[in-house]
Amino acid sequence: MTSSVVRPEIPDGTAPSPSRIPAQYRAISTHLAIAPRVSVVIPAMNEAENLPYVFKTLPEWIHEVVLVDGNSTDDTVEVARDLWPEVVVVPQSGKGKGDALITGFEACSGDIIVMVDADGSADGQEIVSYVSALVSGADFAKGSRFANGGGTDDMTPIRKLGNWALCSVVNAKFGARYTDLCYGYNAFWRHCLDEIDLDCTGFEVETLMNIRVVKAGLRVQEIPSHEYLRIHGASNLRAVRDGLRVLKVILKERSNRRALRRRSAPGQLNLARGEGS
Repeated sequence: MTSSVVRPEIPDGTAPSPSRIPAQYRAISTHLAIAPRVSVVIPAMNEAENLPYVFKTLPEWIHEVVLVDGNSTDDTVEVARDLWPEVVVVPQSGKGKGDALITGFEACSGDIIVMVDADGSADGQEIVSYVSALVSGADFAKGSRFANGGGTDDMTPIRKLGNWALCSVVNAKFGARYTDLCYGYNAFWRHCLDEIDLDCTGFEVETLMNIRVVKAGLRVQEIPSHEYLRIHGASNLRAVRDGLRVLKVILKERSNRRALRRRSAPGQLNLARGEGS
């Protein structure tokens, strides 16, 4: 499978056309500079108190911040514009985290898209690790709180058990090797959206993405990440309700996979017969 690493377009030694030469490189660390533009998508609803902490950790070299506002009744939009004057604010017409992310993805102009929660639980300085993985050959950089070097301050024992159980099911049914399943800090090349075709509205969106990148045969690399406590306010996550929604997604995707195999089997058989005639 080809990767999305930036490389010379013409292998015969001739110079690439000027239109293919990146206009500039962005230094993202002391040893790495990139040409791809990085967009950060932040779904937010009534997160005005948390945004200063979120924006404070975002690297200066990112191309754009896309804030998806879920009809906030506080000063979320005004605070975002004060903190990052060039922020792209997109109003959310639907409901749910999945719907917000899909809305944000459509508004992005970058080559790489990073998902960041607005509650202050994610450290924006980790973005460099995600981007490094992508420019080194991965299609999808998946954050993990349970990979070596990761951690979480925000999961109860029951939620950890549920995440482990659901992760084990996905690994067994789809051939994945994940250490974490229900985590919203991820990054990917824009072309991945054409492969995974997102179509859910709630918190289960992260699970759906993780399943479909595997089904699409995309190259996934887990990135150790530390999840901090929400700084202000209460989460809209409900462990039992959203856990059941995640399980429903897993079963549906497994059912779709079996149906696809059944539909493709007769065609493969006919092709084999045709080749032998």
